[in-house]
Amino acid sequence: MTATTAAPSERGASVAAVLQRQGAAVVLVLGLVVSWFAFPHFGSPDNLRSLVLQGSFLAVIALGMTFVIISGGIDLSVGSVYALGGVLAAYGSRYGLIVAILLPLVVCGLIGLVNGLLIARTRMAPFIVTLASLLFARGLLLALTDEGATTYKVPPGSAFLWLGQGTIFGVGVPVYLALILFGLGGVLLRRTRFGQSVFAIGGSEQSALLMGLPVARTKVTLYTLSGALAGLAGVLTAAYLQSGVTVLGVGTELDAISVVVIGGTLLTGGAGTIIGTLVGVLLKTLIQNVINQVGTLDSNYQTVVSGAFLLVVVVIQRLLARSRKS
Repeated sequence: MTATTAAPSERGASVAAVLQRQGAAVVLVLGLVVSWFAFPHFGSPDNLRSLVLQGSFLAVIALGMTFVIISGGIDLSVGSVYALGGVLAAYGSRYGLIVAILLPLVVCGLIGLVNGLLIARTRMAPFIVTLASLLFARGLLLALTDEGATTYKVPPGSAFLWLGQGTIFGVGVPVYLALILFGLGGVLLRRTRFGQSVFAIGGSEQSALLMGLPVARTKVTLYTLSGALAGLAGVLTAAYLQSGVTVLGVGTELDAISVVVIGGTLLTGGAGTIIGTLVGVLLKTLIQNVINQVGTLDSNYQTVVSGAFLLVVVVIQRLLARSRKS
């Protein structure tokens, strides 16, 4: 191969590499531009504030999922744990702000801790362990609410409501909390030994063991973190809705997994970014918002259209990855 033919090939591979890493971001920008001009109300401040606020709850859950998937694991329990956290927060709010926050964080963190211990110490498959936790959390939720017949309300005027309904410069408090958590998560993943261990375990667990890395301890920490973050998302949602809604969280674990993967994290582990997950959350939220803007689609078809669009994004990323290798 001559230098003249090699140069375009190398440039093409370089472009494909950039698009493969930033594919979701490119689609997000294009989607924002098209939506801005196609729908008159899309660019309104109220709609944009609503868009980022709705995405913030899923973002908190997806942050924990990012760490888990990079390590080569999976957490199917986050949807039910999220709903349980909301109910516990609403129940605890009658006893004050501290109880409303700590009760769900402790309980949901304990569920994550049990997940981590079973996965790390007994080497059980994460899929099986977290599926069992999904059922346990959902069952506990139904037991606490008399199978959904009882809805716990947050007392009017409670300081707890500020966490979900408060605003700073017109933007909801959950948005700021999500951004702070993502900033801390990025530092933890990229700038600490813990983060290096997460990548090493996801790349090759056996190699990580040979390197003397604390594999078991890291896994326990990861699943505890995932459970606690899911519980925190439930806290914010309860404060936003002013109640613990029992039907929340169904399928949320799949939403979290999808945005993490769309953001560039490999399901096989060993690669991924926090910012990529944030882009994935925004892209999914944008899709739902555009469907609502169209207004002609029945709600039953929204999930179908959303899933099809997400599949297209994943296929494009895969094609870019192949062109990079060729």
